[in-house]
Amino acid sequence: MSTLQRIALLLIIIGAINWGLIGFFQFDLVAAIFGGQDAALARIIYGLVGISGLIALSLLFKPAEVTETEPDRNYS
Repeated sequence: MSTLQRIALLLIIIGAINWGLIGFFQFDLVAAIFGGQDAALARIIYGLVGISGLIALSLLFKPAEVTETEPDRNYS
């Protein structure tokens, strides 16, 4: 996983936590920290989370890495 994909995943997790707080408690953490939903910095964070979701689409369609190994046939 590339650094960009890791950063995108981190932002997606932050966005998911924020949506959970909104859904369960009607509390927008990003807006509370950065000065409201209309504040420029909050809008930048919302935009970065959205772009991260688009980047994560590439992870969804990426083939799984092969993790199976051959059995060890060199018995002593």
